[in-house]
Amino acid sequence: MSDDEQAGGASDDAPEKPAGGRSSDADDKKADDKKAGDRKAGDRKAGDKKAGDDKKQAKDGKKQARDDKDRDDEGEDDDEKSAEDGADDEEDERERERERAAGRFKAYTRDPLAEDQGEDGPTDLAAAARTRRATRLLFDVGRDLHRFDRSYFNSAHIGDINLRLGTSRFGAGMRSGPVPEEELRRLRRGHVEPAGYVQLRNALRARRLLVLGAAPGTGRTSTALSLLDEVTTSTALGTDTEPTAGSRVRRVDPDGGVRQLAASLDDSRGGEGEEARPGTGYLLALSLTRPGALPPDEMDLDELAAALARCDAFAVIVVTVGSAANPLLTGRYGMICPPAPTRELLTTRLRELLEEHVGGAAEDDTPPAGLLARAEQLAGREEIRDAVGLKDLRPAEAELLASLLAGHVLGDITYEALLAGCRSLAAVQAQEWFAGVDRALTARPAETERGDRNPGRSGTATLFHPVAFRIALAVLGGASHSAVAAAAHLLTWELSVQSDPDSTPARPLFCDDPEADRALSRAELTDGKVEVDGHEVPARLIWYRGSALPSAVLTELWDRHFPVRAPVVRWLRLLADDPRDQVWMRAAVAAGELCVRDFDHGYTELIRPLAEATTNRRLIFAATTLDQAAGHASHRKAVHRLIGDWSKKGTPSQRWSAAWALGYGNAAATMDDTLDALARIGVRDEGELVTVASHNVVRLLVLPDAAEVLARMAEWTHHKREPYQDLGLAATVRLALTTVDELLMDPDSLGDDSDSPWADRGDWPVALALAAIRPELVEPMADLMWTALNTARSKDVALDALEELLRSAVRKDGTEWTRPGLAELLPALATEEHDRRRLDWLLRRMMSDPEKPLPDADARDLWWLAVVPEERARPDGPRQDRRRQEWPGPHRPSPGGPRQEWPRQDRLSRERTREEESYG
Repeated sequence: MSDDEQAGGASDDAPEKPAGGRSSDADDKKADDKKAGDRKAGDRKAGDKKAGDDKKQAKDGKKQARDDKDRDDEGEDDDEKSAEDGADDEEDERERERERAAGRFKAYTRDPLAEDQGEDGPTDLAAAARTRRATRLLFDVGRDLHRFDRSYFNSAHIGDINLRLGTSRFGAGMRSGPVPEEELRRLRRGHVEPAGYVQLRNALRARRLLVLGAAPGTGRTSTALSLLDEVTTSTALGTDTEPTAGSRVRRVDPDGGVRQLAASLDDSRGGEGEEARPGTGYLLALSLTRPGALPPDEMDLDELAAALARCDAFAVIVVTVGSAANPLLTGRYGMICPPAPTRELLTTRLRELLEEHVGGAAEDDTPPAGLLARAEQLAGREEIRDAVGLKDLRPAEAELLASLLAGHVLGDITYEALLAGCRSLAAVQAQEWFAGVDRALTARPAETERGDRNPGRSGTATLFHPVAFRIALAVLGGASHSAVAAAAHLLTWELSVQSDPDSTPARPLFCDDPEADRALSRAELTDGKVEVDGHEVPARLIWYRGSALPSAVLTELWDRHFPVRAPVVRWLRLLADDPRDQVWMRAAVAAGELCVRDFDHGYTELIRPLAEATTNRRLIFAATTLDQAAGHASHRKAVHRLIGDWSKKGTPSQRWSAAWALGYGNAAATMDDTLDALARIGVRDEGELVTVASHNVVRLLVLPDAAEVLARMAEWTHHKREPYQDLGLAATVRLALTTVDELLMDPDSLGDDSDSPWADRGDWPVALALAAIRPELVEPMADLMWTALNTARSKDVALDALEELLRSAVRKDGTEWTRPGLAELLPALATEEHDRRRLDWLLRRMMSDPEKPLPDADARDLWWLAVVPEERARPDGPRQDRRRQEWPGPHRPSPGGPRQEWPRQDRLSRERTREEESYG
């Protein structure tokens, strides 16, 4: 029997589909095996006869030569010795071929990422799997990108309320002039003071000048107007001059800056300018993010404060937090503006809207308190919170949400329109972030004509960094802050080059401000852990403060700003080569979401180039991108056809990517189609891709169709073609070597708060986890492992895998680990005498291991788990009395009885048998 045949007796003519169980010894195959054996025996006899005739002729010729030299006796001895040497050489050659076959099979069970990270080095499959599960949570909240595409809520008329959503705000274009008294009155009625408001007011009264720093949209302008309204009102009440309506608080043109405002105040005192009335408040919003914009010096601020004191006036300068504003905010006039309490603001605005409605309604309508309770209960619904997708609302968003809730409570807006309006809140925020970012660059022709590009170059990087950080956070949300910041700088470079390809962008080195990045991107930092070479280390993780923002940012980026696609695609390709799994796997999932927006563009620029790459990480990137696209019903069939074509007629790289995509379970219509495609990939070109195919077969075992997968593996192991056998055997060995963490499962399967039975078994081997979770799969798994243990080319690797299973019974600290799974699997694996002898020998070898000796108590427990099944139905008839106090030792036959051996067919097997007996 050849070295590729099963030692248990499966012949070359074995059927493709076994009848079930360990069918290599089944009675219904004995006749076929006997016929096959007779044919082989006849072939061997004929071959031996022909070989004998050839040897006889050669011997006669040699004998004649020896007779001529008178060395008859000596020649006969030399001829016999030469024949023995030839037989030994043939046996050695067969032994070397068997060793080569075993070595080739061992390579089939290597990690698919080993080629990229070194054969003996650690690989990141488990870390990549955990990263994918965490990343999919960002996009799996019931709000796929198609829902965003059709959820824009533009406007509605709610009674006397004209509700309008969009990036254009009323009064946004007003640059200077008095603030209407009506606006101040409305502000006083609905303004909710943030924490620290009293300190801000006291500082303004004492210094006359306040530099207020905050992120846009956090209520900083409303707070500034409220402060100016209060201090100017108290000043006017303390004088004999009656404040003129609409002139107490004025907006100042930001182009003039601080110096122009100070000069205008002094001119008004000298009679040259407009008369400055005592108690006037000035609001100045400085934009320091424009290229070339410089913050005012401390001396300029002192001059303005002195001018304000001379005129008995006040001023608030509003700036955006960031590196450019840090000198202002750390000076004597600077203070951070706390965000407005939007929960109280939402309640206040709801009460105001509902009271206005009830004031003009009939007496029998629901009172405002009842309507307010209904609106607050509606706002607390999980569906509404998920539709909003923001952890905390900004004042404008709270006001819009209050208008939507009031409209639905009053019957002016349907529930579907309410949900659509809630989803639009994140979309509107994304529009504001990206609207006209590079408008300042395109509006500087004079500077370009001079050829002086240095200011533009430095300003380009500063201008693009905030938007690059928001894109990087949408793609890599949940990664470490350092990884997101590094990716943002890389994208800043790509955006700058795309904007000005004729110049090399300058890269500011010491302008980063993590606090500003967080504030400008609505992000938050949390303490967590990241994996480095398979070990967890503490890290600061960064997320968006809202599950809706990542999808909203990607949608806005891909659908409304087409020129930015080229630099983003180049950036994603660079991330695909990043060695950190927290980077490249997150980028792959985000790339799949982008491809859903425009699959033609995504396939041409991302998927196909990466699927033709030479590194396995890039191939996994392409496969993950396809799987993410297949999660959307609109693209599922297209992905199925694409993967089917790659598995049939694709290049080796495309077939590798297709195999990995099939392992997710979404790349084919049915499990049968998935297994067919994996078989085509695994057996083609004499099993060139059996490594990746077998690994992805095992990944399918965590799906509900695991029984179908095991049945197909059994068919492959009994197939008459060797590549199919290798595929089935390699998948069987991987079943014991692969842990659950290494399988890229659904994100809710392994969460800490998940009810899934997989949740607390992430570090279990898949075989033992399945045995504990689904006992009905124990028998087919045991039959597959028995076949691998009794097949010549796979027995060594399978035996090592069985040893790993046994060692996982308990942890190093003595606590239970996979023992429940072993209690299910071992009895089914050791049902025959030679199986128990093999287990006995393996346990004794583990006990004698000089590096990791197995404790005697653990070995005894494992032995009795196999021979005395726990909590199983008692068979009919008397039960054999096995005492647990004594390990029976090696299973030797009685002195007079026949010897029982393992079904080995070669010299190496016989030597192994003698080695086994030596342990007795």
